[in-house]
Amino acid sequence: MVEPQLREPVEDTAVGLDEAVRGEIVAAVEAEDTNALRAAVDRLHVADLADLIEQLSHEQRRILIAALGDDLDPELLSELHGPVLTEVMELIGPRGTAEALSQLDTDDAVYVLNEADDEQQREVMAELSVEDRLMLQSGLSYPEESAGRLMQRDVVAVADFWTVGRVLQYLRREADLPDRFYEIVVIDGDRRPVGTVPLDRILRTNADLPIGMIMEPAEHLVPVDMDQEEVAFLFQQYRLVSAAVVDRDGRLAGAVTADDIADVIEAEVEEDAMLLGGVAETDIQETVWTTTRTRFAWLFVNLGTAILASAVIGMFDAAIEKIVALAILMPIVASMGGNAATQTLTVAVRTLATKELTTANARRVVLKEALVGAINGVVFAAIVGGIGFLWFGDWELGLVFAMSMIINMVAGALAGVMIPLVLDRFGIDPAIASGVFVTTVTDVVGFFAFLGLAALLLL
Repeated sequence: MVEPQLREPVEDTAVGLDEAVRGEIVAAVEAEDTNALRAAVDRLHVADLADLIEQLSHEQRRILIAALGDDLDPELLSELHGPVLTEVMELIGPRGTAEALSQLDTDDAVYVLNEADDEQQREVMAELSVEDRLMLQSGLSYPEESAGRLMQRDVVAVADFWTVGRVLQYLRREADLPDRFYEIVVIDGDRRPVGTVPLDRILRTNADLPIGMIMEPAEHLVPVDMDQEEVAFLFQQYRLVSAAVVDRDGRLAGAVTADDIADVIEAEVEEDAMLLGGVAETDIQETVWTTTRTRFAWLFVNLGTAILASAVIGMFDAAIEKIVALAILMPIVASMGGNAATQTLTVAVRTLATKELTTANARRVVLKEALVGAINGVVFAAIVGGIGFLWFGDWELGLVFAMSMIINMVAGALAGVMIPLVLDRFGIDPAIASGVFVTTVTDVVGFFAFLGLAALLLL
């Protein structure tokens, strides 16, 4: 890997993309003013430049990338996502992409190349050195979203019999070290991690002491095929700064650091939020046709559940014809149950991801949510019962309204926690499918309870 160039500190300390700078760059793009573009981009952090590029049109991106030319920061590629990343890779070409990848950390280089299609990968690989090509092929051989894809292969590792003084000499003299590292991995003769030492401890320790005497035992080793969500849980649970990654034989393969995990946590939270709504993370960057096609399947499933709810209503058409007020009040019952379910569902999906909700405490959580639903149901039942009576002057209708509210809010709360638990038990991501099932339960139960009670008590 090529040594990074030192950059002048940025004077502007504002967080995020400044609107004035954005406007200046867009104006320079429209005018195709290369000098103004370079001067404006120079003031941006690479992450803010990536945000700007993702907001531009295809033609504006082409002008901007062409203006940057060889001055394009390789880190920019690791900050881009989805279709925009592949588009920028096309704009700079296979050779430009290969040169950028050779300057990135191994985990970032693997991420960028993974986003390319098969043809792009082949073209870029052909431009890489043999060493870089083998490194990237090794990284791509691991499952997606695994520790093997996430890890950096450049790790500072020292033998367990080295002294602190020898370690310091190694750090000062060795040219091929990672750009940033926080801990040193201690390995045995078979290259198996036996411990780690924080850098501050090395600096404060007598040079004659063996490194093995001041190391912390390697308790949290990460297998290369561990899912990145599991790795993120390890970091959160045990407050790790970095963790050694081991191959199937237990030998050191690389390391995962906290900055990598921060990206994983952000990506997983965003993915869950998007999946709950049936949309993709890169929806805003996709073409009209691609976005339409991906959303259609989700909407088609929702159509089926809506027809099921309508079928329940159709069972009580005679009651609705006799008491028009039922048609007016039905949406309120379904809506309140749906909102209660969404609250519970959001908590359940997130706590399943963070392992706060497990089979060990599932019963307690289900009972708690049922109780919360019942209490809220009783409170709102009193409110809507009064509203039903005042609105239509019929206390029996108000009673039906109140009773159905309690039933549906309890059903919504139970569905919101139990459906994600069941899906998780069968190995299905709760974020993907829970919403459809929960909505179906609250609609069907709400309509059935309201209209069934009305048919029983009012007719």
